[in-house]
Amino acid sequence: MSKPVAAIVGRPNVGKSTLFNALAGSMISIVQDTPGVTRDRIYADVTWLNKSFTLVDTGGIEPDSSDVILSQMREQAQIAMETADVILFITDVRQGLVDSDAKVADMLRRSKKPVILVVNKVDSLAKYEMDVYEFYNLGIGEPVPISAANRTGLGEMLDALIRLFPEGAGEEEEDDTPRIAIVGKPNVGKSSLINRLLGEDRVIVSDVAGTTRDAVDARVTWEGKEYIFIDTAGLRRKSKVKEEIERYSVIRAVSAVERSDIVVVMIDAAEGITEHDARIAGIAHEKGKGVIIAVNKWDAVEKNDKTIYRFTERIRQVLSYMSYAQILFISARTGQRVSKLFPCIDMVMENQTLRIQTGVLNEILSEAVAMQQPPSDRGRRLKIYYMTQVGVKPPTFVVFVNSRELMHFSYTRYLENKIRDAFGFAGTSLKFIIRERGEKD
Repeated sequence: MSKPVAAIVGRPNVGKSTLFNALAGSMISIVQDTPGVTRDRIYADVTWLNKSFTLVDTGGIEPDSSDVILSQMREQAQIAMETADVILFITDVRQGLVDSDAKVADMLRRSKKPVILVVNKVDSLAKYEMDVYEFYNLGIGEPVPISAANRTGLGEMLDALIRLFPEGAGEEEEDDTPRIAIVGKPNVGKSSLINRLLGEDRVIVSDVAGTTRDAVDARVTWEGKEYIFIDTAGLRRKSKVKEEIERYSVIRAVSAVERSDIVVVMIDAAEGITEHDARIAGIAHEKGKGVIIAVNKWDAVEKNDKTIYRFTERIRQVLSYMSYAQILFISARTGQRVSKLFPCIDMVMENQTLRIQTGVLNEILSEAVAMQQPPSDRGRRLKIYYMTQVGVKPPTFVVFVNSRELMHFSYTRYLENKIRDAFGFAGTSLKFIIRERGEKD
């Protein structure tokens, strides 16, 4: 049975993200005193008393707000409620019972879902006990007092939560689904691509740069195969990262790349590739991930028979350090060529996990050495004894030599090119470890 889902909902700034982080065990949701900081749903897997479930953090609900962002946050929270098996309704004992709480409670009653009323920021039960009783007036059950910041009362809350899960739910299953991180500058179309793939407004889309501040996971099925797409906040140049919120977003985007198998670097076709795009792509390259360059908004570019060629040549020039990257020209808005993303992902995944037998590798090595003699220094020549593959994601090779100092970068690149000529490895970087014979692991 699939994992049950618990959604955290409530007004802005009542401590939802603090509670989410306490249960998830890491700083997954942005936490700041500014109301409205958490804008998209965030998912995490949580286990309590051998019961596993998916926890969903949401943006705060403002029932009567006409603000565009706040209204979209309300819609996101409503989607989360529809998805959830159980809802954790968070209130704030220090602010007391307010009209917005009653309106959120009405929304929850209409959802027909089991609800646990949680009263947060109860640092001292003796001090706030009478204030907690006030929340009985919401008429949605017994309030559970907690302090998310101090992590008190969480056990009682989780006990009540798992009792409401469907029978037999929460069995853990190993998930080897390919994970694809979508990265790029703000407002390049990352969220639009996710929504196009899902066929629903899963991620907030707005013309305002930086709308997506959190990294969110979306499970997509294409031709019977599942993929997990990770949308991330747009990365800005350091000089433009002024808000503390955006600093968290950059860290999270890097973290999203680390936990992905493949990274889709989105570029704005109208703007063209920039040095900043190269730095963003460099994060994926340094982490050894599979890389696909998705040139978005291709429908907005005036084209002739040489446009794609010139664009490709420019990308190869700026991203000269990662010539292996695959390039797609798409439009997330119209759906143009978006379906080609999946076969490209499958190919890159296959290459990321490709293993070459040691005997075959050394045949290639012998031919390469015969065609171009290894470098020498002061009369001492580099000797390459043999090569073997020791890992995947990325494919990793150990080369045993007589002297590591004689193994110039240029010759390593030459060997890499020979391996790519023989086996392809399109879309993935290759990692080489140089060791002297007899050197211990």
